[in-house]
Amino acid sequence: TGSMLLYSLLHLTGYEDMTIDQIKHFRQLGSKTAGHPEYGHAAGIETTTGPLGQGLANSVGFALGERIMNAAFGNDLVDHYTYVLAGDGCLMEGVSQEAIALAGHLKLNKLIVFWDNNDISIDGPVSLSDNTDQVARFQASGWNASHIDGTDPEAIAYAIEAARHSDKPTMIACKTTIGFGAPTKAGTNKAHGSPLGADEIAGARKFFNWDSPPFEIPADILDAWRTAGKAGVKARADWEGRLAKADAKLKAEFERRISGKLPSNFDAVIADYKKKLSADKPKVATRKSSEMALEVINGAVPETIGGSADLTGSNNTKTSQTKNITSDDYGQRYVHYGIREHGMAAAINGLTLHGGLIAYGGTFMCFSDYARPSMRLASLMGIRSIFVMTHDSIGLGEDGPTHQPVEHLAALRAIPNHNVFRPADAVETAECWQIALESEKTPSTLALTRQNLPTVRNEFVARNLSSQGAYELAAASSEAAVTIFATGSEVEIALGARDLLEKHGHPTRVVSVPCFELFDQQSDDYRKKTIGNAPIKMAIEAGIRQGWDHLIGSDGIFVGMTGFGASGTIEQLYPHFGITAEAAAKAAEARLHTK
Repeated sequence: TGSMLLYSLLHLTGYEDMTIDQIKHFRQLGSKTAGHPEYGHAAGIETTTGPLGQGLANSVGFALGERIMNAAFGNDLVDHYTYVLAGDGCLMEGVSQEAIALAGHLKLNKLIVFWDNNDISIDGPVSLSDNTDQVARFQASGWNASHIDGTDPEAIAYAIEAARHSDKPTMIACKTTIGFGAPTKAGTNKAHGSPLGADEIAGARKFFNWDSPPFEIPADILDAWRTAGKAGVKARADWEGRLAKADAKLKAEFERRISGKLPSNFDAVIADYKKKLSADKPKVATRKSSEMALEVINGAVPETIGGSADLTGSNNTKTSQTKNITSDDYGQRYVHYGIREHGMAAAINGLTLHGGLIAYGGTFMCFSDYARPSMRLASLMGIRSIFVMTHDSIGLGEDGPTHQPVEHLAALRAIPNHNVFRPADAVETAECWQIALESEKTPSTLALTRQNLPTVRNEFVARNLSSQGAYELAAASSEAAVTIFATGSEVEIALGARDLLEKHGHPTRVVSVPCFELFDQQSDDYRKKTIGNAPIKMAIEAGIRQGWDHLIGSDGIFVGMTGFGASGTIEQLYPHFGITAEAAAKAAEARLHTK
């Protein structure tokens, strides 16, 4: 498989943690040689692949990251190529077209893709399902592309050299035979993804005149590979010399960015901004709050790279500092990804993995469905990718149920190691952005509103309350009879319901829950204190109930959605679906009267 090809190359070229023992334990629990390569398991595994097309799409981010960092730090410090080994299945996946179209548009000429053109997929010949002229497809997308004999070293070397002198990205179609040398399985799907078996291995050994025992490599062959592996030693030493001699300020900034650490004044910048928000008390949509926070953040953190899938004006992802990246100017900080949500998310992962950059990109929350495979892999890898998802509920209004997220918050919260933030106002939005930027090992999604929301955090608090995941926003007048949990736009509704209940003599507290995942990480004492002992527990969120029972219990009251939305104004939709302060208060009182 492609996995074993990578692991074998790492061992042969001398990567110390890819031992022959690791090779022997391929796909075994606890080994570094997982069934599909996993980022962080071993040096040389630069991204997690497996779902086909992801590595190819990540490579666009790697190649773009190289160009951006090169523009910032020059050829002496950043000057490399990005190479991809792709199979037939990778090119069939839809994300491949999104990726290659973007790479061609941006003329990422240091991106070189080798396509293992063996005409076989798991079901059988590729011709069962596809007859695309892949070379023509890449050429139509702005690439150089050509056919070569994939077993001819001279042809391969020539193709690489030509690619390195091109002004476009390059795809090299390498004609190969799968299972080459196996007497009956060569060129068939029986050599795809399953062991050849003893007889076929014996036949292949005879074909190649190979008589060394399994897992033993003749010394002369291993020495040749290790010599090839050492080819970069001098280049590395030369690079380290250039880095040592670089301007002190440039060197310090490069090393800071590569380390992943934020500027030393970042916390102070956020604190000052929160003070301003508490004084100004803006009434704006949280997508606008996000833009306002980014205006501050992008001014303080030069490595942020923004973008949107053709919804810049709706996602509010562009600020005064983020001018457009083009094929003529990689020195800017904003990517117009086009209507390519999946390609965008995969490229964000590649930009993040490259190092020295913090990438974020936006679309409508409903279209997180198109980006989810890459969002999941960001979580699996444990990297700081940031996804801005606006129009986060029925509150978006007239676009209707095709665009109104209902199940999406629950679906994204279900991804392990993924912080899903739904801030209630401008202050929480700033705090959530701060956490996202500080979370080096966890990707983040920000769920943001289209509609305006009041500031609910009216007093400045230096501590980042959102970092606790949930906190008491409004206390009860005495021992609480009701606790209302809410997120985002429904915090305002929860506060309204509290006022009604308090007027009717029912002490009520409100807990804002900007992030389930962070709340689950708090101490038992904090969680118990925050959840409290009120006999009535209620959650208000314009999404489905799934996930809320761990706060309100299976007998708790949920005010939210039970099905899809509808087309109408926000003023019509919230009452239509019963998500109002009055409805919430009425439901709580009805339950109180039965206690």
